[in-house]
Amino acid sequence: MVAGCTGNGRIQHRKQRQAQPQRRNELQAAGAQPKVQQHSRRRVQCARCCHHPGHYHRASIASAFCAPAVDNRRCCTYDSFVFIVDAHEDIAWNALALGRDYSCSAHEIRAQETARDMPAGNGHATLGLPQWLEGRIGIICATIFVEPARNGSADLDALTYRTQDQAHALAQLQLDYYHRFADEHAQVRIVRNQRDLQAVAASWQQPEPAAHCVGFVILMEGADPIREPRETEYWADQGVRIIAPAWSSTRYAGGTGQPGPLTRDGVQLLDVMADQQLMLDISHLSDEGVAQALDIYPGTLLASHSNPRAIATLQYPERALSDTHIMRLAERDGVIGVVPYNRFLKSAWTVADGKAAVPVSRVAEAIDYISQLTGSCAHVGIGSDFDGGFGADSIPDPLDTVADLAQIGPALRTLGYNAADEQSVLQGNWLRLLQRGLPA
Repeated sequence: MVAGCTGNGRIQHRKQRQAQPQRRNELQAAGAQPKVQQHSRRRVQCARCCHHPGHYHRASIASAFCAPAVDNRRCCTYDSFVFIVDAHEDIAWNALALGRDYSCSAHEIRAQETARDMPAGNGHATLGLPQWLEGRIGIICATIFVEPARNGSADLDALTYRTQDQAHALAQLQLDYYHRFADEHAQVRIVRNQRDLQAVAASWQQPEPAAHCVGFVILMEGADPIREPRETEYWADQGVRIIAPAWSSTRYAGGTGQPGPLTRDGVQLLDVMADQQLMLDISHLSDEGVAQALDIYPGTLLASHSNPRAIATLQYPERALSDTHIMRLAERDGVIGVVPYNRFLKSAWTVADGKAAVPVSRVAEAIDYISQLTGSCAHVGIGSDFDGGFGADSIPDPLDTVADLAQIGPALRTLGYNAADEQSVLQGNWLRLLQRGLPA
């Protein structure tokens, strides 16, 4: 979910990937050492796609994550890496708060909403099962998001919380929605473990579109539904695999617009999360909380939907990641989901400026910024935050729905990135993280 921004800023980036070794040397001279990923299982080099020599998959799932054999003398195409991973979509909140039926297409939802009164500010729908399948969005981190009454609108007051019991109940409704949606749609599956991840990946190897499956990894955005740290175990048992302690401030941490460190309960929450082997999402934490999380959390870390702070000036600067935190997260082999939201990509942008003011190349530039800073593109992916308080009129031109995320790939090519880099950003980096973070 989004918080506001205004101001001025721009990216300065190198156009050619050949500049990366020099940048990597500069970072290493400054003390930033690249982390070598250690896998617990035997690794095999992938010989089924045209990735660089250092590209590996775990032996048990290499065939599922790569496409059928291709001519290694040719560049990979979009289809050669089969599906995209989107690390942040606000599905359940929209379904329950706005009545959006995500079994319909985004365009059908838009047509339905023109015929009824809708709360202002949510924009035109960008999500829908037909778009996930058409755009080959194979894995989605699907959020449980509940809004505190102090931040909510009068139109949606019944769906905001004033107590943690209320937050718990609202979150339970959203979790039930995901399980019901998966039960009712054969092409949707809740991803709880490595076996589920394997099954979803394998489905995209099938030639028949009807065999393809969209996997939901459940992410709790804002931890107030967890009434005490020990209750984390309950949510893990119910299928939650990623927790972001903050949205705005919560019992556990300061957040967007309400900064502050992890609280004592927040530190305890991270202890229980580590015991449950859950992944920690640092998006929305303020700088103090990010630094604490990077210092003390022993498990898998990510920023599901956070842009570099340097690329645009925000109303709440800590909603974006500082260079220091980007580099520290990369040292932990974390991944950052770049958000294709115009207000996070161009300072002072408003809907009145129009989509054309922010081309999709701006997303590629944000990805490039992280890649140049960390010395590789191994720590950046996509976290669209689609339908998270903004709509199609607020995403880069010419993107219209989630089915268009693949257009980020050609935009990367114009900056000198190759097929392996494109695969890493749109799929591989998140898969590497999920392989490490999900239970067996």
